[in-house]
Amino acid sequence: MEYTTLGSTGMEVSKICLGCMSFGSGREWMLDEAESRDLIERAIDLGVNFFDTANVYSAGESEEILGDVLAEYDRDEQVVATKVRFPGADDHRNARGLSRKTIEQELSNSLDRLGMDTVDLYQIHRWDYDTPIETTLRALDDAVRRGQVRHVGASSMWAYQFQRALAISDREGLARFETMQNLYHLTYREEEREMLPLCDREDVGVIPWSPLGAGYLARPHEEFTSTTRGVHENENAEVPYDEGSGSQEINERVQELAADYGVTMAQIGMAWHFENEYTTAPILGTSSIEHLEEAVEALEIDLSASDMAYLEEPYEPVPVYGHE
Repeated sequence: MEYTTLGSTGMEVSKICLGCMSFGSGREWMLDEAESRDLIERAIDLGVNFFDTANVYSAGESEEILGDVLAEYDRDEQVVATKVRFPGADDHRNARGLSRKTIEQELSNSLDRLGMDTVDLYQIHRWDYDTPIETTLRALDDAVRRGQVRHVGASSMWAYQFQRALAISDREGLARFETMQNLYHLTYREEEREMLPLCDREDVGVIPWSPLGAGYLARPHEEFTSTTRGVHENENAEVPYDEGSGSQEINERVQELAADYGVTMAQIGMAWHFENEYTTAPILGTSSIEHLEEAVEALEIDLSASDMAYLEEPYEPVPVYGHE
């Protein structure tokens, strides 16, 4: 395993963050408690010390499972992140959004499920258009001052929104967002226009979600919808993997380089992130120990500058998505 500094937090995290959305019973492709435990324990064996979950994942089951497993390890060695914006175990009018009430009650619930007094990184799970960002930032700052949260982060939003939030935090002396969890992979690079240069300038750690395009970069493009997850992404997430952007050609070039290096397509997709100037630690969401092990092995792949250019060259702009 390799480690890196997470933005301005000073925390040292593994260059792979284990995404925990697959833990629980929310979807047919998710892992039960025993299967999740096996995956988390193998991740720790491999040197992963960075875990990302959310109150909304399987209505809080993900947090419970992660907390139960990590309780058997040295908590000081782990970096745990969770999120707030969508409802957790209970869904009612004040279980969603980023009001002070929602943040305080959902944070308390998340800490209870995790079995922790403090979470290392607490992230807003998208922008809340109904709550002034000043209200959200003050509630988060208070959580930091109470010792319930060490650092705060944000996720997919417009760059102007993120810049505004940072400016308000600086002006008011509030805890500022130190990480950005956004959608970013070889076939979706719209974040390179504004958000990623902004994060670089502000020393914000970048932890992309869906670094392999929900599996689109892990298999030949014609096989994407043959998987349960692929069908779900195409039908529900409205992601234009096959609509322009040079995605099919990029997919084919990933296949080609994978054959040249004698590795899997997914390993090439992850290696691109490891060589990328913007990515701090991609969030790997997987339900397979084998795929986890392959991702760790991908740290040893040394893509050349010409390889990177070859993978990136076919890309064409696509509509922005992932912000809602």
